[in-house]
Amino acid sequence: MSYPEIRPRRLRRNAAVRRLVSETRVDPAELVVPMFVKEGLTEPRAVASLPGVLQHSRDSLRKAAVEAVQAGVGGIMLFGVPAQRDETGSGGLDPDGILNVAIRDVIAEVGDATVVMSDLCLDEFTSHGHCGLLTPDGGVDNDATLAAYAEMAVAQADAGVHMVGPSGMMDGQVGVVRRALDAAGHQDVAVLAYAVKYASAFYGPFRDAVESALEGDRRTYQQDPANLRESLREVALDVAEGADLVMVKPALPYLDVVSAVRAAVEVPVAAYQVSGEYAMVEAAAANGWIDRERVMLETLTSIRRAGAQIILTYWAVEAAQLVRERY
Repeated sequence: MSYPEIRPRRLRRNAAVRRLVSETRVDPAELVVPMFVKEGLTEPRAVASLPGVLQHSRDSLRKAAVEAVQAGVGGIMLFGVPAQRDETGSGGLDPDGILNVAIRDVIAEVGDATVVMSDLCLDEFTSHGHCGLLTPDGGVDNDATLAAYAEMAVAQADAGVHMVGPSGMMDGQVGVVRRALDAAGHQDVAVLAYAVKYASAFYGPFRDAVESALEGDRRTYQQDPANLRESLREVALDVAEGADLVMVKPALPYLDVVSAVRAAVEVPVAAYQVSGEYAMVEAAAANGWIDRERVMLETLTSIRRAGAQIILTYWAVEAAQLVRERY
C-alpha cells in the first residue's frame, strides 16, 4: 500500500492557516507592564537606556494605567523612585511614600479592571542600593530585612494593591510576607514570588530607571547564573511558604529554567523580560539591523512557549495592541 506524500508545508501556506494551527499564542491578558513613578515629577521623563519607557509623574501614571487597561494587559507592576533615600529604605514603608501613593492612585483610576502589582523590595529606597538592611560590616542582614518586608507588604496592601512581588531574594521572605498580610487582614492579597532571580548583567537599564545607588553587586543573595537545580530548590521553598505565583528573572537567557520550573510546580509561572533584554532589541532595531515588531513578538512567544503563563515586559501595551491587530 502506498501512502500520500507528507508535506508539512501545507500548514504554512498562508497567514490564515498558520494562525489556525499555531501551537503557542501570546494573549494580552497574560502580559504585565512595569511602570515607574518618580516623586516630585510634574511631567513624565524619558529613561535614556530604555527607549519608550518613562519615569512617570503621578498624573501621567494614572493616564498610562488607563491606556494599559484599554489595551487589555493583564497587570501593571509598579516601582517607586523616591526623592530621598536613607540607610533603611524607610520611604518604602511610609504609607505616604511614593510607591504607596502610586498604588492608591492607580487603584482609584482603574480599580479591578487589571491586576495592580507592586515591587516589594528596598533597593529603590536605600541610599546604598541594596535590597535589604545592612550589617555593620556592610553585608545584607537577612532577618532584619524580613521584618522590613513584612511592614512594607502591609503598607502596600493597605494602599489597595492586588498582588505584592517580593523580589529581594532573602531567605524566608515569602513566608514572612504571607504571615504579615494574613495577620493584618489582607488574606486576599496574592504573593508573586521572585523565586528565581539571577545576579544578571541584564539589569543595567532598570537601575537607570530607578536611579539606583548600588555600588558593588548582589551576588550574595541573587542566584548564580550557572545554576539550575538551585532554582528549583528556591521555587519549592517559596511554594511551601505560600507563594501564589512564582517568577523567573531574567527570561530569554533562562528559558531552560522557565521550562524546568513550569514542570516542577502547579502554581502559575511568570517570567520577567528585563530591561537589558528590551534595550538590546530596541538598540538593534534603531540601527536597522532587525525587524523590531517581529522580534518583539518572537521573543514573547518564545517565553510563552517555554512555559511562562505570565510575562512582565516593557512592551506589554504595544504587544497587546499588535496581537489584537494580527489575531
